[in-house]
Amino acid sequence: MNDTQLFLDKAREGVATVVFKKVGTEEIRVMPCTLKPELLNHQPNDVTEIVEQAATNERFVVWSLDKDAWRSFVAANVIEWYEGYPKQTIEI
Repeated sequence: MNDTQLFLDKAREGVATVVFKKVGTEEIRVMPCTLKPELLNHQPNDVTEIVEQAATNERFVVWSLDKDAWRSFVAANVIEWYEGYPKQTIEI
């Protein structure tokens, strides 16, 4: 995954979309996500550890906006990521 720090910054500011291969199935997943507490439908008492993830992590935990739940992905399986909601077409 390129620019992991920039991804984390954008996810903390608002919405980012991650396109990645799911572990085990190799299925392509397009996931709009966030780390911005104000955008979470589920407000746990403390999300500091999740929001303050390090850019050197191999796996990232984010709030999936299409699943309304915490989800994770492996950085090495990311095909692309971009700021904002999913595009109409994905280039792979």
